[in-house]
Amino acid sequence: MILDEIVAAKRAAHAQRAPEDPAAVAAALAALAPTRPFGAALRDPARPAPRVIAEFKRRSPSAGAIRPGASPAEIAREYEDAGAAALSVLTDEPFFDGALAHLRLAKDACTLPILRKDFLLDARDLTEARLAGADAVLLIVRLLPPSLLTSLLAHARSLGLGTLVEAHHDREIETALAAGAEVIGVNHRDLDTLQIDLELSARARTLAGPNVIVVAESGIQTRAHVTRMRDCGADAILVGEALMRAPSPGVALSQLLH
Repeated sequence: MILDEIVAAKRAAHAQRAPEDPAAVAAALAALAPTRPFGAALRDPARPAPRVIAEFKRRSPSAGAIRPGASPAEIAREYEDAGAAALSVLTDEPFFDGALAHLRLAKDACTLPILRKDFLLDARDLTEARLAGADAVLLIVRLLPPSLLTSLLAHARSLGLGTLVEAHHDREIETALAAGAEVIGVNHRDLDTLQIDLELSARARTLAGPNVIVVAESGIQTRAHVTRMRDCGADAILVGEALMRAPSPGVALSQLLH
């Protein structure tokens, strides 16, 4: 399965990392400006629900090439002008043609909070994201034992990072809630079968309660889908491929919202 292949590649890359210099890392972190508030952007009263996390993604293992060579800065500006509440930037290189440098390029081009979307496995991944310009990080319940998920959420808070904790089924949502997740992303795509079930967000809204932000992910391609997510109570949606394939991602986002 492709997810296993991706995680194996991540672990192999981690094994090759040079040791950290704690003093140098602490000094670099201390010099950073505060992060842009991620969770607040997803409940911004100035924007009608669901707010959009618009994604920058050049390719994916399932879809292949989506927008080869796309500029993170150009797309970030388009997304902001079209009404996005936040941006998601893929940083995995082997499978998604991403790069950590894309975070800074996107951030310098707009005023929106930037989510690092990747397969993050340890505290160093989060520190790396913060140093690279991320305002928030993705944590995938399926990849992280409950105790590690709890630890990483605490580490993210210590760094000033927001978090999007991704779950697929009810049990994973319950794990995310038990770990203290404040923003839960509901992946409509089953990572084993790749089938989409848009009804998952409605169940997640009920499970999460009113105080947790619910983000609907995957399979959202039309204005009707956006309306469906609003009606089921999603605070935000994450949309990538449908926008990145369009002649103008910004125009596509504007049409999705209006």
